Amino acid sequence: MTRDAFIALVEREQEALRGFLLALCCGNKSDADDLAQDSLVKAYLSSAGYQEKGRFHSWIFKIAYNTFLNHKASCRTIDTLDEARKVVSSQSAESSFEHQDLYLALRTLPPKERSAITLYYLNGYDIKEIAAITDTAEDAVKKQLSRGRDKLKARLKL
Repeated sequence: MTRDAFIALVEREQEALRGFLLALCCGNKSDADDLAQDSLVKAYLSSAGYQEKGRFHSWIFKIAYNTFLNHKASCRTIDTLDEARKVVSSQSAESSFEHQDLYLALRTLPPKERSAITLYYLNGYDIKEIAAITDTAEDAVKKQLSRGRDKLKARLKL
């Protein structure tokens, strides 16, 4: 893939990629931007290996997802909404984000459940596509979605 072709594809997908990472980062724009930049660098460095059999969109999202998981592995887990509120309020003005309650609840989910919920509900991927992006079986994605929904309902008291 040529540099110009890569740039054209990234320009087309950049907004969706940033939105995906913003949701995974629970509204933390600086983390999402950092992960997007890391993902795009990784994608560019491995662009020679991109085979145009699949969609570029799925390929770049897979790289972003793996970058997110690697980043999350180095972070501590948050178990409750109260804990999430303390972390968000201590970080920055991100606490005034429009979908604060949803992002706080998403922050309490394990990364795989959060990713499945984000890809399915916020990005419109179907289960088969999510399985391909996350290297997970379709049944596992269904379980992650079910568990994630149940946890969100309980935490948001729906």
